[in-house]
Amino acid sequence: MSNGDIFVGEVIGTAILILFGAGVCAAVTLRHSKARAAGWVAIAFGWGFGVLAGAYTAAPLSGGQLNPAVTIGIAVDTGKWGKVWVYLLGQLVGAMLGAVLTYLVYLAQFQANVPDEESGEEPTPTLGIFSTIPEIRNPVANLVTEIIATIALVLPILAFGLTKGLGESGTTVLIVSLLVVGIGLSLGGPTGYAINPTRDLGPRIVHTFLPIPHKGTSDWGYAWIPVVGPLIGGALAGLIYNAAF
Repeated sequence: MSNGDIFVGEVIGTAILILFGAGVCAAVTLRHSKARAAGWVAIAFGWGFGVLAGAYTAAPLSGGQLNPAVTIGIAVDTGKWGKVWVYLLGQLVGAMLGAVLTYLVYLAQFQANVPDEESGEEPTPTLGIFSTIPEIRNPVANLVTEIIATIALVLPILAFGLTKGLGESGTTVLIVSLLVVGIGLSLGGPTGYAINPTRDLGPRIVHTFLPIPHKGTSDWGYAWIPVVGPLIGGALAGLIYNAAF
């Protein structure tokens, strides 16, 4: 794969991932959305389908990694670091693009994010549409959650490579998508399961600059946890896989 193919594939695939994922969060969160209050199960499946669509689309160009934690895990396992920077750059650009596209899809809802004079309802905080927010703010606990959840993602992804039937049948991406749904349902409660540094960082950057009325804080004080935690988790998954398989 050329650097150009990798970059384009990761940009497109990650943009689709974020469009679906941030899109379902917007659908569930914003007033005047037909899916408002659809719940956590809808969010978990929305992100899973985002992985499905993004990874299948990017696979012919870049392999569809879409996640620095996966990229780092593969590099730690194989020792091949030469193209890691291309993957990471494409993933960050794609995540930012996906966040902008989500904003455009829900533009009317974002513009209507103002106090409701009739009901007295306050504007909806919007950061949770783009990035993760912990339910209990405890840096150590939040970091541990992200590390463990990312290991639970990356280690199976590496192990799926040993199952030749999955690769031959083309169902690896489908299985990974269901894995992401499972992580969301089982491990997503404490932090919102970033498990992907650029999934959180790219949209958080975009949220900082978007002209959303009453958008609230972008919470940069927490932003290092959903970046550092998944990177550590991805590296540990690569070490575990290399040692055990």
